[in-house]
Amino acid sequence: KWEWLSDSPSLLPPCDDAVSYYSQFGRIPGFTSAAGRRFRGVLDEHLALLRWPEGIQGDRQLAVKGEDGCLYHWILPSFFQLIKDLVQEGREFAILFRTFGTDLPRVLKAVCRALNEGAHPLFPDLPDLKLSVNMTPGKIRCSKRGIVLSRAEDRVSTCDGERGLYQYLSSVQGLGGFQDHFDWWATNTFSIRGGKPLWVDPFDQNVQHIFIDDNIRQNDEDTIVHPKV
Repeated sequence: KWEWLSDSPSLLPPCDDAVSYYSQFGRIPGFTSAAGRRFRGVLDEHLALLRWPEGIQGDRQLAVKGEDGCLYHWILPSFFQLIKDLVQEGREFAILFRTFGTDLPRVLKAVCRALNEGAHPLFPDLPDLKLSVNMTPGKIRCSKRGIVLSRAEDRVSTCDGERGLYQYLSSVQGLGGFQDHFDWWATNTFSIRGGKPLWVDPFDQNVQHIFIDDNIRQNDEDTIVHPKV
């Protein structure tokens, strides 16, 4: 018999032998209106934070209509605030979007409109930051033979050693993105073995790679990023 053990979301299980609802039943439409009704307040709170400003016309790239007919931010406003903060702190940085989906071109267009055209109603001064956006989506493809990263004329492969991919990603400037290899992740049963590769050099004193993904879990058999040291 299924039994709830916690009334609040958490990154870690509330006890050692607990399993997540998602791991047993998968993604359920209308979850907070049925089995997960106790979490409805969490959903409503976050939806309110994502509401597009009232009285401002929606932007085709930056706003999206929800199931309730209301307009919402398509990209978290906190993302643009982060960019502003990094620039104001004088940090040297680059941002790469990594997705298994097909939404990368739209993401890059939306970010470009905000950063280069000042189209975001909450951050109209973003063009003052003078940040470039590479509009060409790249690809990362994995196989038993190795990993190939490509974008426009650039092509780097693990056939020449893992170090080359680390150096390539460490040298990126501005903002851009790569589509990762979903079929490879699925072939590896959605485990760490088929996850999005993340090259890390703990001895590099100049560059730090940070990966943010809502599917990173502390379970190698069910996570989306594959760190490579």
